[in-house]
Amino acid sequence: MDVEAKIIKPEEVAVQEDVDVVGLSILSGPHLRLIPKVVKLLKEKGAEDVLVLVGSVISKEDIPKLKEAGVHDFLVQEHQSKKLLNISRKTLRKHKP
Repeated sequence: MDVEAKIIKPEEVAVQEDVDVVGLSILSGPHLRLIPKVVKLLKEKGAEDVLVLVGSVISKEDIPKLKEAGVHDFLVQEHQSKKLLNISRKTLRKHKP
């Protein structure tokens, strides 16, 4: 049986599906390496207007570095669903025809 493994890349799906927001959560630790890479690839693919939200266990020291890399906002505390809804509503209003 020939089985091909397919890795889903968030930047490719975002461009293909023409999304407004990408949410990333990396629990294994390499967020300072992986998240800026995804943001960079989004820009390279012409999707610089896609908001990137990050939810995970991220130290306060890492947040400015990720913001500088292009992350729009963070959902790292409890009860962030209201914040996510507000960001989503603002984004959708901007993109309505």
